[in-house]
Amino acid sequence: MVVVYSDNRKMALEMVAKARELSGPLNEKVTAVVLGKANEPFSADLVKHGADRVIVAGASLEGAKAEETADILHAIVKEEGTSLVMIGSTKSGKEMAPRLAAKLLVGCSTDSKKLYIQDGAVHSERVVFSGNGVAVERFSSKPAVVTVPAKAYDPLPRDEGRQGEIIAKEIAPGVYGSKVVKVDPMLSEGVNVEDAEKIVSCGRGFKNSADIKLVEELAGVLKGYTVGCSRPIAADLKWLSEDHWIGLSGHKVKPKLYVACGISGQVQHIAGMRDSGIIVAINKDANAPIFKVADYGIVGDLYQVLPKLINAIKQKS
Repeated sequence: MVVVYSDNRKMALEMVAKARELSGPLNEKVTAVVLGKANEPFSADLVKHGADRVIVAGASLEGAKAEETADILHAIVKEEGTSLVMIGSTKSGKEMAPRLAAKLLVGCSTDSKKLYIQDGAVHSERVVFSGNGVAVERFSSKPAVVTVPAKAYDPLPRDEGRQGEIIAKEIAPGVYGSKVVKVDPMLSEGVNVEDAEKIVSCGRGFKNSADIKLVEELAGVLKGYTVGCSRPIAADLKWLSEDHWIGLSGHKVKPKLYVACGISGQVQHIAGMRDSGIIVAINKDANAPIFKVADYGIVGDLYQVLPKLINAIKQKS
């Protein structure tokens, strides 16, 4: 079987779609894992989106750490047998996946952007060196353990007529000395750039924080847009919260349209938005790296270009 697990539901559905594709060459069924009976209702969604089987493990696993989760998945894999384990690249998933691989004495590939079967073996491709290279990895042992980032694949359409098997298992993880002492929620402005279909982003080309209103105004006239930014705006200058930060260390996005205003296009930022559908770049430096990935480019001073662009869109509306 191909096993899929993530503590993020959207990522789980995305991975089920890819697992469905890979299950053919592997001649195996797709089995999704859900931890805790409180999450059992999600099992039906997994089946409707492509899973053949869903294993609901554990009665109550609230606050489970990577150690316990790895124990449970290890027990399932050893009992069921599998060629591939796909784990969502969340904070907890990245911590748990290598633990699971170590227990199974197999390899682990992190942040795999592309998975395929070649010559009967699982192959993984992932971005390395801040987006400057792609590592191609071939698994020589089974199962292959990989973590998959968000939006690497699109979920399958929901099929209300699809049937699958839902199995409850009581699996007791080991007892560990570490424990979660306290969880502080991260302060947020409620911005969700990762799910946005249209993003207008600002970069270091802006002279002061008040000028970001130009980006907000452009986003407003385009309707339904979310404001993003590069690292200096959020991490260094603090002009916007980290909710807006797009890049290797920020959020990775995949909108249908991405407008980069005053962003030079360093590899760290490109790594976060390279999968956008259409990329529009506005920068006064004709040699800025952002133009190498842009579908459309405007070379000019953003303080002159943005007002004209805003007025032109208003006239067309």
